[in-house]
Amino acid sequence: MENCLIHHHHHTLLTLPSSLSSSHKPHFRFFTRPDFGGGAAAFSSSSCLLYHRRRPFIRASAGASPCEFSSLNSPLEPRSMVGKFLSGVLQNHPQMFHVAVGEELKLLAEDRDAAHARMVLGSATDEALLHRRIAQVKENQCQIAVEDVMYLLIFYKFSEIRVPLVPKLSSCLYNGRLEILPSKDWELESIHSLEVLDMIREHITTVTGLKAKCSVSECWATTQVRQFLLARVYVASILYGYFLKSVSLRYHLERNLSLANHDVHLGHRTSLMCSYGFKDAIFGQLSNMPSLGQGLVRPEEEIEDLKCYVMSFHPGSLQRCARLRSKEAVNLVGSYSCALFNSKESGSIEDNDVILTSFSSLKRLVLEAVAFGSFLWETEDYIDNVYKLKDD
Repeated sequence: MENCLIHHHHHTLLTLPSSLSSSHKPHFRFFTRPDFGGGAAAFSSSSCLLYHRRRPFIRASAGASPCEFSSLNSPLEPRSMVGKFLSGVLQNHPQMFHVAVGEELKLLAEDRDAAHARMVLGSATDEALLHRRIAQVKENQCQIAVEDVMYLLIFYKFSEIRVPLVPKLSSCLYNGRLEILPSKDWELESIHSLEVLDMIREHITTVTGLKAKCSVSECWATTQVRQFLLARVYVASILYGYFLKSVSLRYHLERNLSLANHDVHLGHRTSLMCSYGFKDAIFGQLSNMPSLGQGLVRPEEEIEDLKCYVMSFHPGSLQRCARLRSKEAVNLVGSYSCALFNSKESGSIEDNDVILTSFSSLKRLVLEAVAFGSFLWETEDYIDNVYKLKDD
C-alpha cells in the first residue's frame, strides 16, 4: 500500500511507497520518532500526512480510537495545525503523544523567539513596523496552539482514568432533561488525596445541595437549574480544583520543610525532601519550588490538616493560590466552558433555559470540573518549563 504526503505550501501530491527507507526520504523534514519504527511504513495504510511547514497532520484513520478522541465526545475542537496534528497522534499513536507534545512545544518556543529576535534586529530599519506586526501575529498563533496543547494534555489525563469528558450539553438534552451516564464518580475521585477529597465533597454539598452520604433515591432525585447558573458552577469548580491542587502542594511542601528544619544534617534534610518527591504527577517535575515554599515555613506544631491550613491563609495568599497563573489557562477555561454549555458561537453563556436533571448528574459535572482544574494546574506547570506562558 502507499501513503500520501501533501505539501502544504505548493499543494503538490507526492506518492511514497510504504517500503521507502530512511535514506530515500525527501529533503524536507519528515515526522519520524524512534518508537514509530521510522519511515512511512510505520503508519497504517489508511493514514495520510499533511505537511505544514515543519509539522504534518496525521489524519484520523478509520476504526476505534485508543483514547476515544473525536468530535462526538470532545466539546472543544483544536483550532491550530499543531492542535490538529497532536490530536491525530493522540488517536493513532497515543504512546508517542508526550514525545510529540514536547517536540511541538520546543518548535513553538523557537518560532516565537525567532520572530521576536527579528523584530528587535529590524527595529532601526524601514521594515520595523512590518517585523513588529509579524512578531505579533506569530505570538498570537503560538498562543492559540499552546492552548490547544494544554487542552489535549488535559484530555489525555482524563483518558488515563477512563473518564470521557461530557460532550456539549446541547447533545445531552432530551426534552429539556439532562442525564450524564455513567457517573464515573469513583474514577474522578480517585485522583485526589483523602484530605482534598473531603474538601471536594463539601464543595459539592455547597453548590448542589447533595449530602456527602446520600441515599440512592436522594442521588437520583431531580431538580431544576438554569443553564447559565450551571455554567457558572462548572467554571467555579474548575477554579476550585486548580486552587486545591496549588494549595495542597504548598501544604505538603511546608510540612516537609518544617520537618527538615528540625534536622541540622544537610544530607538527611535532603533525603526528607526527596522522600516526598517534588514532582509533577504526569510529567516528572514540579517547577518553581522556591516560589511555592518562600515564606511558608512555620513550626511543625502549627501545621494542622489541610482544611485548617487553608482557613489560616491570609486573603492575599488565598487569592494568589486561586488565581490562574497564565493567560493561556484563562483563555482555555473560557473557550472550553463556552463550547460545553453554549450551542451558539457567541463567545458567552447567556442561556436562561431551565434544565431538569438529577443530583447525580450535577455531581458528575462538578467532579469533572474539579478534576479539569487539577489537571490544568499540572499541565500549565509542565508547559511553562518548555514554552514560557504569559502571566495573567
